[in-house]
Amino acid sequence: MSRDEATIRAEILDRVRELHEVRTAGRTFTPGEDYVSYAGRVHDDREVVAAVDATLDFWLTLGPHGEAFQDRLAEILGVRWTRLVNSGSSANLVALSALTSPKVDGRLRRGDEVITVAGGFPTTVAPIVQNGLVPVFLDNDPLTGNVRVERLEDALSPRTRAVMMAHTLGNPFDLDAVTAFCRDHDLFLVEDNCDALGSRWKGRLTGSFGDLSTQSFYPPHHLTMGEGGSVNIVKSGRLKVAVESFRDWGRDCWCASGKDDTCGKRFRWRLGELPEGYDHKYIYSHLGYNLKPLDIQAAIGRVQLDKLGDFTAARIANYEAFAAAIAPFAEVVQPMQATPGAQPSWFGFMMLVDPTAPFTRNELAQHLEQHKVATRMLFGGNLVRQPAFTQLARDAAEDGRGEAFRVVGDLTGADRLMHDAVFLGTYPGIDDARRGWIVDVLTTFLRERTGIAG
Repeated sequence: MSRDEATIRAEILDRVRELHEVRTAGRTFTPGEDYVSYAGRVHDDREVVAAVDATLDFWLTLGPHGEAFQDRLAEILGVRWTRLVNSGSSANLVALSALTSPKVDGRLRRGDEVITVAGGFPTTVAPIVQNGLVPVFLDNDPLTGNVRVERLEDALSPRTRAVMMAHTLGNPFDLDAVTAFCRDHDLFLVEDNCDALGSRWKGRLTGSFGDLSTQSFYPPHHLTMGEGGSVNIVKSGRLKVAVESFRDWGRDCWCASGKDDTCGKRFRWRLGELPEGYDHKYIYSHLGYNLKPLDIQAAIGRVQLDKLGDFTAARIANYEAFAAAIAPFAEVVQPMQATPGAQPSWFGFMMLVDPTAPFTRNELAQHLEQHKVATRMLFGGNLVRQPAFTQLARDAAEDGRGEAFRVVGDLTGADRLMHDAVFLGTYPGIDDARRGWIVDVLTTFLRERTGIAG
């Protein structure tokens, strides 16, 4: 870079910092007027500068920032590789698809079963169906939000080949029980870690226990790069190859963008029924996708990674403040409980309204929303009640294809979450002022409805 170019670049970035300072100066929170979101991006001038700096290079597609982010996140998690994709949903799709690859020993085949949990977000389950596999739904414990691990053996069948489920709202499921079950029955494990970056199971970060795990970097999540996600490959080189291929059009070639002939025999391969010497850059071993993010996004993510520890501490502090606030009202509303052995980096503060309470979940949520405090249900609730899944069941029955999915037990826990659970945000943007307002709004409602002093 010439001296003049370096000077101009430095001046541009200084002006970017100045603009950010002007835009954010004097911002204050006014209780009852300003909306308190349940989640959102938390950033300062460093992310803005990183995005502009990367844009000035105009590399655009995934490149040096992406490689640096992948290496750093893999190091943090303690896995061998991380591969960036364009969303957490895409991460789940790529991870599950990788298990169907002919390059993977014991691969999943059409009609095989994948054990999952009924209450949660649909894109944890959708890739199972999209790959021609059969979801097997287990119930949730309504207090932890996670799978009832005592029912795992009940879900087993001769077609069971994998387990794929999420750490609900950042609360790790019982990884001792699940990993032992997978080990005993030779099953793949995919951890949907999208809501749980920074969470730990007995001191070890989640996302490092399965064969594969996934992350989301959408703004509500623990880190953000706008859109984005990743697949984390814990140790298998074969799974790494499959993940990269499904992400990158299904190609057999493993050259990075802008590089050719990494294998040293680009024109000497013979695969499928192609002629010998067909260009390896255009040989496809899978029916894949194009799911890469931009390098600009990765530049933002690199700055966010440096803040993960502070973000995690803020989430924990917010959860603890809300739990303390509702403790006097334990007879009518209970906070989500950490799974024994878990140290969650909470995605949200979930409350479970008791059926005997003198108010409903919806009345509590409406009161909070009326006072400009955002709430959310536990995502899709009991997914088997969702129209997409009821239609799957009808289609399978009408077509004579058997079951579109299998349900183990009566799913009373997932139904309870669907009817009685609501959660607040815990993200780092909820500062002292916003946290105090949420506590005031929440406890005022509970005191008025219950007559408990609180």
